[in-house]
Amino acid sequence: MPYRYHNPVSIHFGSGSLADLPAILGERRAVVVTFPEAAGLGLVDRVRGILGASMAGIESGVAPNPDVQELAATYERFWRDPGSCEAIVAIGGGSAIDTAKALMVGTASGRFEELVGLLAEGKAFKPHRVKPLIAVPTTAGTGSEVTPWATVWDRAAGRKHSLHLEETWPEAAIVDPDLMLSLPAAVTVQSGLDALSHALESIWNVNANPVSDTFATAAAREVMATLPALLDDLSDLRLRERMALAALKAGLAFSNTKTALAHSISYEMTLRFGLPHGIACSFTLPMVLERARGRDAGRDAVLAQVFEGDLAGAPARLREVLRSVGVKTEFADYGVAEEDSRRIVAQALEGVRGRNFIGAAP
Repeated sequence: MPYRYHNPVSIHFGSGSLADLPAILGERRAVVVTFPEAAGLGLVDRVRGILGASMAGIESGVAPNPDVQELAATYERFWRDPGSCEAIVAIGGGSAIDTAKALMVGTASGRFEELVGLLAEGKAFKPHRVKPLIAVPTTAGTGSEVTPWATVWDRAAGRKHSLHLEETWPEAAIVDPDLMLSLPAAVTVQSGLDALSHALESIWNVNANPVSDTFATAAAREVMATLPALLDDLSDLRLRERMALAALKAGLAFSNTKTALAHSISYEMTLRFGLPHGIACSFTLPMVLERARGRDAGRDAVLAQVFEGDLAGAPARLREVLRSVGVKTEFADYGVAEEDSRRIVAQALEGVRGRNFIGAAP
């Protein structure tokens, strides 16, 4: 069958690649969006030294899993003077890049509530104005640097909004493993398992194609082989680079397929039970794999490549990998009753991402 693969992001990869930032930015001035700890880590001073006068300002109050209550003031401050910068540079994990994607989409009024209203409708729309984005991940897992998607949470309403426009593809991604050397073990695990979920979710997916499969199988194998070893030596730059490349490949895979059932389940687990995203979207992977096996011969063949031909033993192998990095794999481990877990899975299968799963009802 014919297929189409599309990804317009210019990728700069490797140790020291942050130095490419001025050449990518050119004559434009940029606001840097980053996380609060970036200054203490010396990252803000480093970026200021690289950009010089091209750094128009900084937004460093990014919170994990950005919420509408937290984003409103930042958004309206950013768009108060649209001419103050020509681009955005996002430096951080998925939350920093998601925040930057929300900021890059300007409404006619400059009010954030207008953007939230458009997102709540769940339909594509044409932004009133857009700032281009250069994404610099500091974790190996989000994949957001090579996708057009961002998640905006509304915890008060108990829901999430998905931002996905043609205009929200980053212009460029700089993936520099040097920036990941300071990551603590917990964040290394959470981001690495997010990448594993992206890879596997791209395979048991109705939107999969041979190009996404190539990226996904390589990414899944690399994460399972590398993440446990990296936890034994977090300062190993070679292993950091391998994880960064695996996460990038996973991002390139799901940039075309979108995610599926495990991610659909994760949203309620994060909202109601407070699980970090990387754990919420990965602890169910063995269970989802069991549901995926036998659904489609072609998908089984691709999954078998990940697990060295042993698809029957794949769920147990996956549980072993997760447990080796300290992640439990049952709903009950996170305080979810059996009846509640069945409801969560059933509702997730009916969600937008759940319907991408090959085992979802037609």
